[in-house]
Amino acid sequence: MQDGGVNLRELVLEMLLAVTRDQEYSHIVIRNTLDKYQYLDKQERSFLKRVCQGTLEHMIWIDYVLNQFSNVKVNKMKPQIRCILRSSVYELKFMDAIPASATCNEAVKLAGKKGFRNLKGFVNGVLRNISRNLDKVVLPDKKQDILKYLSVVYSMPEWILELWKGSYDWEQIEEILQSFLMEAPVTIRVNPFKSTREELKRELKDQQIEAWEHEQLPGVLYLKNYDSLGRIPAFSKGKFYVQDVSSMQVALLAEPKPGDYVLDVCAAPGGKSIHMAELLLEAEKLEGSSFQGVVEARDLTEFKVSLIQENLERCELANVHAVQADARILDKDQIERADIVIADLPCSGLGVLGRKADIKYRMTREDIRELCRLQREILHTVQQYVKPGGKLMYSTCTINPAENEENVTWFLEEHSEFRLEMQQQILPGKGRNDGFFLAKLRKE
Repeated sequence: MQDGGVNLRELVLEMLLAVTRDQEYSHIVIRNTLDKYQYLDKQERSFLKRVCQGTLEHMIWIDYVLNQFSNVKVNKMKPQIRCILRSSVYELKFMDAIPASATCNEAVKLAGKKGFRNLKGFVNGVLRNISRNLDKVVLPDKKQDILKYLSVVYSMPEWILELWKGSYDWEQIEEILQSFLMEAPVTIRVNPFKSTREELKRELKDQQIEAWEHEQLPGVLYLKNYDSLGRIPAFSKGKFYVQDVSSMQVALLAEPKPGDYVLDVCAAPGGKSIHMAELLLEAEKLEGSSFQGVVEARDLTEFKVSLIQENLERCELANVHAVQADARILDKDQIERADIVIADLPCSGLGVLGRKADIKYRMTREDIRELCRLQREILHTVQQYVKPGGKLMYSTCTINPAENEENVTWFLEEHSEFRLEMQQQILPGKGRNDGFFLAKLRKE
């Protein structure tokens, strides 16, 4: 597949190398590539995104197949050849519209173009063999070794499955894994000060974008069949914000009141802060209150603060401001000032593997231990900002008890002036929502 001198499979190769060899984040690599090649048509851009994401999502299964049909094991291959073969196996298995012969031929050509003329025969032989025998792949026996079976079939590292085994049964784990591999629509929250759900639906429909309503939440729509957010005028005008339904629960359950001061300590890119600001304005409008609440959205780096600022400017909200600050370091000026503190903390991300598949390959047990220490350090600091009677909203986008329920238990033992009002572990739901944890803690 080529367009005006651009070889799409070569771009996919570069993207996969950036993620698997250079340890860049897949969602950033994909976004930057699509931004750079905006002139490609919708179908070509869709091909780039799907093959890159799909290859990463199914990589353990793909490597398992390659190792059955190749004399050279995957971990011994040159990085470029490994990525060419991986994306080609993905095409053979999951993209029926592309003839197997085209996939094989393009892979051979690309290997030659990248300086591996001596390996063109190897690439051709492996892929032709796989294309003829895909239905004969021998999978691990589910009854004899369910851990190995689930790991291969759903491309999930075994250590993560072992981590979940302590909290969920195998049936639940398989449902979680299935959810991660489902095609998920994008969830958006309508900006009530710029549009209504019905107006936005009509506007999107006029652009041939599929939009339908969330079953319970009135200001929420699902989106499908669009090219990129930047090409949707309603997005550029701040008429909606992209946010997962699970993540929306933080502001909804915090129940801000007119005049509240809200401090969001790890806010980038700003979704929860913006949602909170909108709820404050709605509450103030509803009650005719002269008290205007304020949200302070903080994050660690200049870059992250710029992401918050960009979203604030798009949504045009005057009751939020972005500040650069390290959540680990006590800000004495904030002690007992906040009605609500949002602590949506850095975590392992094991609840969002459906959107960021590369996390499962880069995260380790030691990383999780470090994250737990960091979470407790931040919680110990930021709880001091909650005024008596105020609320601390602790959340993560993971489904790992050590970062969730165990942290809450630790926190309540350390800080007896807080009581737990509610906690909820949301599991990934059939491609409709992320895995997410939330605890609402009240300071007596």
